[in-house]
Amino acid sequence: MSRRALTLYLAGAAVIVALVAAVLLPVPYVILGPGPTLNTLGRDANGKPLITISGHRVYPASGHLNMVTVTYQGGPGNEFNVFTALRGWLNHSEAVVPESELFAPGQSQQQVQQADQAQMTGSQQTATAAALHQLGIGYKTVAGVAGTEKGMPAAAVLRAGDLITAVDGHPVTGPTQLTSLIKADTGDGALRLTVARSGVTRQVQITPRLVQGRPVLGVIVQPQYEFPFSVQISIGDIGGPSAGMMFALGVIDKLTGMNLAGVRFIAGTGEISPNGAVLAIGGIQQKMVGARDAGATVFLAPASNCADTKGAVPAGLRVVKVSTLSGAISALQSLKSGRSVPSC
Repeated sequence: MSRRALTLYLAGAAVIVALVAAVLLPVPYVILGPGPTLNTLGRDANGKPLITISGHRVYPASGHLNMVTVTYQGGPGNEFNVFTALRGWLNHSEAVVPESELFAPGQSQQQVQQADQAQMTGSQQTATAAALHQLGIGYKTVAGVAGTEKGMPAAAVLRAGDLITAVDGHPVTGPTQLTSLIKADTGDGALRLTVARSGVTRQVQITPRLVQGRPVLGVIVQPQYEFPFSVQISIGDIGGPSAGMMFALGVIDKLTGMNLAGVRFIAGTGEISPNGAVLAIGGIQQKMVGARDAGATVFLAPASNCADTKGAVPAGLRVVKVSTLSGAISALQSLKSGRSVPSC
């Protein structure tokens, strides 16, 4: 074989190997795309209201206050090759981001789904708390057990889903106070915790372990709320925390009859805190596309995400800047009356 023929043969073989590798080897990226939108004032595919309130007067609610979502391709257990990534890069409505920005190292697909569902459940609870806070309706905050640390004292006693309502007789009104009560312990005996589990209240004893000179139980807690009436939010298997603001607006609309949307198709996004602060979220460009595709003409966006909307707002969509739940309500009322609103 001549040198030229050998060179061509080796080059061709290298190209074939490269193509095979490109097809077979996954790339560490995730493709984000527009997801479905759901009207918090409406019903799901089975005809069930997304928000159901019982034990309190509810007003008829109409119009659109839509939550928005992002779909993703890739991640743990769902890898793709470089050609799929290139397709995502060329699609203006999608974004290709490093997998490490969305998922922790070593996470399984099941763990990702569980985390997303936990965030959504927490978001619904927090949205209800924010709505009631906005309306001046009182509720109780307790410390909910999200999990325990292996090998620590709490692991043998507490379970995920428990509610810690008191420590040595002192009422617990949330995770911060629970931490303060544990830190105040002298570390020379067991703490007596009052715990609600599956509707049954019990007393348990846990002896803290001293870690770097301070008492530690090894319990992972998050705020849980006891509301004066029932608020149920049902959206299937959608996960994540970013629908919180729209849930809160939907709850407020149903409790007050404000008709916040009026005749406009309103969509929006934003994580919510119990005091009504609207926090930044991810994937806002894809969410705007999904909202506009569904028919929205107004999009409520967290103020801290405004920079991410520049140059990416779909034609026909007006982006309104909000930083608090009360600000979102004021903006919607201003739109109804024709007044100016803050924009990104």
